[in-house]
Amino acid sequence: MPFNSPRLCLALIVTGLLGVACSSPEVKTTVAATPAAPPPIVAVPYDEAVRKAAQDLLANAKLPSDQRFSLIIDPLVDGNTGERTVATAAMEKSVVEMVKANFQQLEVQPFSNEVVSKLPLIMVGTFTPINLQGKADGERNAYRICFALADLKTGKIISKGLARSLPDGFDPTPLPFFRDMPVWSKDSAVDGYIKTCQGTKAGDPINPAYIDSVLAAATINEAIAAYESKRYRDSLALYHAVLKNPAGNQARVLAGIYMNNSKLGRKPAAMKSFGQLVDMGLSTDRLAIRFNFKPGATAFAADPLPYNQWLSEIARQTQRQTTCLEVAGHTRKSSSEQLDERLSLQRAEFVRQKLITVNPALAKRATAQGYGSQRALVGTGKGNDSDALDQRIEFKKTSC
Repeated sequence: MPFNSPRLCLALIVTGLLGVACSSPEVKTTVAATPAAPPPIVAVPYDEAVRKAAQDLLANAKLPSDQRFSLIIDPLVDGNTGERTVATAAMEKSVVEMVKANFQQLEVQPFSNEVVSKLPLIMVGTFTPINLQGKADGERNAYRICFALADLKTGKIISKGLARSLPDGFDPTPLPFFRDMPVWSKDSAVDGYIKTCQGTKAGDPINPAYIDSVLAAATINEAIAAYESKRYRDSLALYHAVLKNPAGNQARVLAGIYMNNSKLGRKPAAMKSFGQLVDMGLSTDRLAIRFNFKPGATAFAADPLPYNQWLSEIARQTQRQTTCLEVAGHTRKSSSEQLDERLSLQRAEFVRQKLITVNPALAKRATAQGYGSQRALVGTGKGNDSDALDQRIEFKKTSC
């Protein structure tokens, strides 16, 4: 056997006697280069982050300079909840101002059915609380800005703009319509909007769930504006109109009908819509109700909302199901995860007992579970209207 054969070298390695005898000019050892660590994610002040994302979005679109284009903006949303906030409205205003000042070939037009039918460029965007590792869980110490510009004629994304914002310098409070929504559900149309922005790149198709619902979204936008202007009859008419479109069968539409009827004192009509919301939520396992609890306590806060009627409707529809029900409590993030879990469980049990009072048969079919702040949607721990959704109660069908 040659002295420098592979088998002899292996034997010498095992016995610890390997030396120069195993060297060979024909054998080259290559040490793999250590991959460079990704650059750290840098968050900058809110105004600067918005400008950066908008500038990248508009400059990277590379539109022909000798043409003019119509641009509509489907109002920007929180990327976790799908809600519009004071901050997202301010971001939209900043983008419009930048377009008018520096991108004259773009003409911003109202987000309406009439304009949508002409297939203009459309912008969507999300503003999402995250941690600095880019994840939407754990401690939320930054916000991710995502803008996307799409061409409705081709159905393609043509540009993206991204940035990270520090968690200060803006108001994350939901706008009035979203603060008033009794039921939270991020339905397929809202999911499609968010996915059109997040996880896409230039050249990708617009999410099908969003492209199918963009006409309905324009009417919903008008209905929300009418509600926030306290034109409840006009808003109600728009919501009923959008239900004629199959893509209009959305939680925020049924919620809008409920809320407008409630404002107009039409209680039977309001509860009919609430029942439809419950049915939709139970069928998709996304029924989350906003109950206002006393701070740090189990009981409901003094509130004019008809909680007993809501619970009666949930109990009635649960009784019709062949499954069981999990009543899940959630809380805002505090300094103690253990206390969060305990409080959320107590609140879930409080609501469960309310359901049993309405329908005693649910005693054997409904269970309570507390998740504390583990599944926070906002997760900033601000303790105000901006993260009120984090102390929701969810109802989910389970096997018996």
